[in-house]
Amino acid sequence: MRKTQWFNFRNFFHKPSLTSSIKPRPFKAYSFVPFSPFAMLDPTILTIGGIILGIAIIERILERWGVIDLVDQFGKIMRLILPVTFYSALIYFFATFMF
Repeated sequence: MRKTQWFNFRNFFHKPSLTSSIKPRPFKAYSFVPFSPFAMLDPTILTIGGIILGIAIIERILERWGVIDLVDQFGKIMRLILPVTFYSALIYFFATFMF
């Protein structure tokens, strides 16, 4: 059976440490691509996004009015336009992004 060791609380916390505390050196991190969220405020991208958002709002309004045939046509057109617009805006963003 082991013998239990007792420590005084004050002596335990105020005892000088056996290992010296070494200050960590500052770590320098470099970014290869400087990215700012304000870069997304490009007028061209905002215009394209506004047009797509406007078409989606018009589609919802037509759906409430009960013009389902026109809404279906909008849906077919948007099924093609949305991916093309997204990828072209993404390519435009990276092509005009200042590195």
